[in-house]
Amino acid sequence: MREVLRRPDFRLLFTGMVASMVGESVLLLALAIWVKDLTGSNSLAGATIFAIVAPITAAPLVGWVVDRFRRRTFLVFANLAAAAVLTPLFFVRSAADLWVIYTVGVFYGLSYVAINGALNGLIQLVVPGPLLAPANGALQTIKQGLRLIGPLAGAALYAGFGGWTLAAVAMLGFVLAGGAVALLRVGEDRPARSERRWLTEVGAGIRHIMEQPALRRTLLGLGLAVLLAGFTESILFAYVDQGLHRSAPFIGVLASVQGAGGLVGGLMAARVVRAVGEIGAAGAGVLLLGAISFTFVYPSLLLGFPATLLAGVAVPVSLVGFITLLQRMTPPELMGRVAAATDMLMGGPQAASIAAGALLVSMVDFRLLFVVMGLGITVAGVYLWTGRALAPPPADAGAPALVSSSPAPTGVA
Repeated sequence: MREVLRRPDFRLLFTGMVASMVGESVLLLALAIWVKDLTGSNSLAGATIFAIVAPITAAPLVGWVVDRFRRRTFLVFANLAAAAVLTPLFFVRSAADLWVIYTVGVFYGLSYVAINGALNGLIQLVVPGPLLAPANGALQTIKQGLRLIGPLAGAALYAGFGGWTLAAVAMLGFVLAGGAVALLRVGEDRPARSERRWLTEVGAGIRHIMEQPALRRTLLGLGLAVLLAGFTESILFAYVDQGLHRSAPFIGVLASVQGAGGLVGGLMAARVVRAVGEIGAAGAGVLLLGAISFTFVYPSLLLGFPATLLAGVAVPVSLVGFITLLQRMTPPELMGRVAAATDMLMGGPQAASIAAGALLVSMVDFRLLFVVMGLGITVAGVYLWTGRALAPPPADAGAPALVSSSPAPTGVA
């Protein structure tokens, strides 16, 4: 990881993304807590996350737009747009304004898809192939590590000053991110315009994933895991409320514990990828997550804290494995659409499971839902682990990519 952080271009990109992630970390969970406080409903609180995830169904179209612009330019615009869409939160006062939070969540979800697609493409330009895993590990280390302070800071800001402060901090983070990326100088030509029909272009990302056995298997395995893990967004409120007999803001404490594990997982992710390959890393993380799910059947902080810590380790290991595989096997001109298609193919089922979880949590004992999660996620982990030969670890740091990509563009954006 230190090697990639020695690169001035990546450090600048890294700094901008840290600013963006700081804002995100104080906002997302606190929005759900805000809704819970306004309405007293676990289901409506979980539906807040659904509002943010649901726009992923439009991801292929967003990815097509991303691939029509220079990565740096688009990433600057997307961060500034993300800041702008948060402004209506300043006017939320009561449960009657719940629609404002949900509407902001939808547009914020769209901006997330756009930022993710552009960022993956920009990393391809800034970082050479052998350093992709350390670069992704560095970003995941910060993203997961911010769970140590972000949720608690968000809950404290909300409790002390109200929801408008959450919007202000998040907006500042996105503006700083846009400014940092604007200073980046990277060789990038204007994307060529395709003569093919736009519907064909929109679907190019999905076709690329389906044509690559390694990407297809990893996406299916992670998709099943994410589908089931989506229940957590709603049943965690029931676990804290009915199981631990704590108030909703205590979820921020658990998120911080998960952040501590995420910090460890992010730091070790690149080593796991080198040891067992990208698919192996994804499988190892999912298997650990499946085993952990069963511990929440018995509500106890003696089990809950270490289980949440290990869940934090599992998530970045799986994500770094998959993201690195995606970048390594995708031509730069397709990266926006492939990243967006991935968001849709995994985020769509997640949105459905969040909605289902919000409904089921009021009908089914949350402990039974954790059992179902554990069984299904374990199956997904076995499926991934047994397919790790499709993307074995490289023989050396300079091993070529599995699929040759287009040469890096020349010129300065």
